[in-house]
Amino acid sequence: MKSVLFTRFFILLPWILIVIIMLDVDTRKPAPPLTPRPYFSPYAVGRGGARLPLRRSGPAHGTQKRNQSRPQPQPEPQLPTIYAITPTYSRPVQKAELTRLANTFRQVAQLHWILVEDAAARSELVSRFLARAGLPSTHLHVPTPRRYKRPGLPRATEQRNAGLAWLRQRHQHQRAQPGVLFFADDDNTYSLELFQEMRTTRKVSVWPVGLVGGRRYERPLVENGKVVGWYTGWRADRPFAIDMAGFAVSLQVILSNPKAVFKRRGSQPGMQESDFLKQITTVEELEPKANNCTKVLVWHTRTEKVNLANEPKYRLDTVKIEV
Repeated sequence: MKSVLFTRFFILLPWILIVIIMLDVDTRKPAPPLTPRPYFSPYAVGRGGARLPLRRSGPAHGTQKRNQSRPQPQPEPQLPTIYAITPTYSRPVQKAELTRLANTFRQVAQLHWILVEDAAARSELVSRFLARAGLPSTHLHVPTPRRYKRPGLPRATEQRNAGLAWLRQRHQHQRAQPGVLFFADDDNTYSLELFQEMRTTRKVSVWPVGLVGGRRYERPLVENGKVVGWYTGWRADRPFAIDMAGFAVSLQVILSNPKAVFKRRGSQPGMQESDFLKQITTVEELEPKANNCTKVLVWHTRTEKVNLANEPKYRLDTVKIEV
């Protein structure tokens, strides 16, 4: 019995010694030093050991200075809207004229096209054209009374007045945004530079017009930045001897003069511009554009009258094509 106990004792003895040695080594490891948490006193030591309370301060002076010196982003000024009033009427070249005009207007930022038909109702041709033009537009119509369609009488009077009425009604109950109005006949050709010039109009701006009045161009005569006369081939004694394509009016001026319209009674051919401008401005207030009225940026081109001598009286083609 004793021999069995001794045998088991000697078998377990090495394992007991190993455990004792491991415990002894672990207890001899130095304990990590205790690091006290830093203490931030709310007081500063003053002269003589006196404790003074610390002042709470905002951002560092350098940071504040940097923030002040950094320019704040300014909102971009709103681009004035150009309102183009275009009278139009049915004729073989109507769609061709409007297409050329639309191709120009599509390249002008912030432009609203007011297209006014001389008709009792909107035509399908113009309606389809505007729907595909991709331009902010308004489609109006008003017929010219038959008694005013005689040769020698002013044209497009009712259509221009309809455009003016739409503008005034649109801005009647809201604050008018910056805008400029001009009358863009569909038989003219316009340089894109002209729209940049007219967009800064404060009241009424003017510029030369090419191929008009039996001359290569007509223009206001300018001295020291003021209009002093007119270079024109017809009736230079007119108060405003200028073509319909040669001026623009601030939207605010149009709204401030609600009775300013193109007149039928007492107005003679070639006098509509003068009769209208007399109601809203004076020659002394005109703003010369286009390098003091020395550059032509619009031309009174007029499409050549088409020759349809061989057009059949009755439609012979089996397909109906819009021209």
